[in-house]
Amino acid sequence: MSRKADFNAEEWSTIVNGPLYAGMRVINAERGGTLRETVAMGHVYQEARQQHGDSELLNELVKSPPSIDPDRVRQAGGDLAAVTAQQLREAIRILESKATPEEVDAYKRFVMTVAQTVASAHKEGGFLGIGGKEISDAENQALDEISTSLGAPPAA
Repeated sequence: MSRKADFNAEEWSTIVNGPLYAGMRVINAERGGTLRETVAMGHVYQEARQQHGDSELLNELVKSPPSIDPDRVRQAGGDLAAVTAQQLREAIRILESKATPEEVDAYKRFVMTVAQTVASAHKEGGFLGIGGKEISDAENQALDEISTSLGAPPAA
């Protein structure tokens, strides 16, 4: 079993920030619902902290505060999609070199859970809550990009 101590500070930061970048990528995919989607992302972390699952790695991950590096996004020309893809690929590379395959899969599922929860938090389109789509085309595209960056994780 892997733990936070198995990673240096930079590696751990990359791993911890991956789910946040994924959630922010989905939030930025479509205008509207930002507050609701941000709150939903926070709930995913809160629920994960309370569950105390089998993965020591994920337990430590959800206790570590994630952050987005605005300079990194700025240096990429504001392309959050590209930065997110790079962040997630790097996190998976690090995990595959130090964690068990089960821990890597658990990380992928957690990232996708964060992204899918954010995407489902706000109905897109419609009027006064009537009609609209549960997940917009832009959000679906973001989810596909995230999944691809993770190496197509197993279904949650």
